[in-house]
Amino acid sequence: MVHLAKVPNDDDVGALPEAVKKISLQLSNDEDSFTTSVYGSRFAAEDLPKHEMPEGEMPKEIAYRMIKDELSLDGNPMLNLASFVTTYMEEEAEKLMAESFSKNFIDYEEYPQSADIQNRCVSMIGRLFHAPVEHEEGGGAVGTSCVGSSEAIMLAVLAMKRRWKNRRQAEGKPTDHPNIIMSSAVQVCWEKATRYFEVDEKLVYCTPDRYVIDPKETVDLVDENTIGICVILGTTYTGEYEDVKGVNDLLIARGLDIPIHVDAASGGFVAPFVVPDLEWDFRCEKVVSINVSGHKYGLVYPGVGWVVWRDAKFLPQELVFNINYLGADQSSFTLNFSKGASQVIGQYYQLIRLGKKGYRAIMSNLTRTADYLAAALAALGFVIMSKRAGEGLPLVAFRLAAPPPGAPERTYDEFALAHKLRARGWVVPAYTMAPHTGDLKMLRVVVREDFSKNRCDALLADIRYSQQLLEQLDRESVRKQEEFIHSHAVNSGQAKHNHPRFRKEKHSIQGKHGKTHSIC
Repeated sequence: MVHLAKVPNDDDVGALPEAVKKISLQLSNDEDSFTTSVYGSRFAAEDLPKHEMPEGEMPKEIAYRMIKDELSLDGNPMLNLASFVTTYMEEEAEKLMAESFSKNFIDYEEYPQSADIQNRCVSMIGRLFHAPVEHEEGGGAVGTSCVGSSEAIMLAVLAMKRRWKNRRQAEGKPTDHPNIIMSSAVQVCWEKATRYFEVDEKLVYCTPDRYVIDPKETVDLVDENTIGICVILGTTYTGEYEDVKGVNDLLIARGLDIPIHVDAASGGFVAPFVVPDLEWDFRCEKVVSINVSGHKYGLVYPGVGWVVWRDAKFLPQELVFNINYLGADQSSFTLNFSKGASQVIGQYYQLIRLGKKGYRAIMSNLTRTADYLAAALAALGFVIMSKRAGEGLPLVAFRLAAPPPGAPERTYDEFALAHKLRARGWVVPAYTMAPHTGDLKMLRVVVREDFSKNRCDALLADIRYSQQLLEQLDRESVRKQEEFIHSHAVNSGQAKHNHPRFRKEKHSIQGKHGKTHSIC
């Protein structure tokens, strides 16, 4: 996600206090000879430029070390259990990707093999999703790489909206109120797509005991202005797979010609290997497009995503641009243009290096670790909200159990526990669930490739230790501690890049209902 940043005025930049300015020291002022270490240079005694480009240059060794030192204040990605994004790739993959940094992927004439590698990836992923291989002349499945699933979803929504609009215009009907049906637990990119492309949202709300869409309630919302239905293969809150086949079969039974887009950002590289018989993809007749994130369980560093349509007819021709650019004709359906080839090449490496056997082994291990973590947390008294045994993503969503009758009320909540774990180095996020769930709070641990059983045991020990510390505090002490942490320790509480004009918006699901978006 890209943040909007405020450009500070001169008063915001700040200056040294007058008392400090008056101090006169007799210090070395010799020109740097760079025979000493980085920290003996004048740059180590100066602030790094923050708001304005400096007039002079800096030696490359010093620039590298100064920036590296700044980045050391970031968290450890391997302990970030909030994100689905890949944090480990083999050295050979990293080398291939680094060697392709300078390649502009869009220049097909200059880098034809990089373009062909994208086509191979589209073919492999399309076949993994059971895209039809037999088709009429001029048809067949099509797809493209994207910066991530957000761009892929934007493209899919554009395609659904344009097909609906073309049909309505052919019938002589109005086209001013398109709508799309989706869960209230969708990732924020779906809200962006509907707002940016002027599509009304029809939400299927979660309940305190159901965290995915209900197929009947979903299909009941269909009307003549519905451009499509979003079904999620692995919600970001609990990881549960929504019932694609259930929605598909109801649409067929009712004779409704409404397309389904499957948001398989996380589940697209998990379900085919863990539950291959689950029908969620192009085996379902009404599924016309699928997106998947290569940088999640596709096991590639960010950012790369993919979108595949079951047939070219589901991608309106007027959205595709044939461009003669840098010497070659090319068909383009993207929101951006120039981009590096590295991530696509990284995806191809993983697909041929691991093969189906390798992906199956990794996803099986992740599922076993998630089940082990869920069982251990249940034994500690937590309520497990996520599915087990491959019925959802390899993650564990859990919450604190209500105190038994007659027992004293608990003095801390899931957010306080998350903050205690942060003090131990772990990033285990706490969330407020989607609207209509009674302001349900929860924690979530994403099990990624580099989350071994040994690290899982270390996390469990720290969860129990953090609980024991919190149980020794009264409610007021916990409140003061939370207030201090939010103001001085949590990075989001200290953020200065948010422009005041854009704070506390009221047009999103979060702004309207207080839902917090789970990290992807």
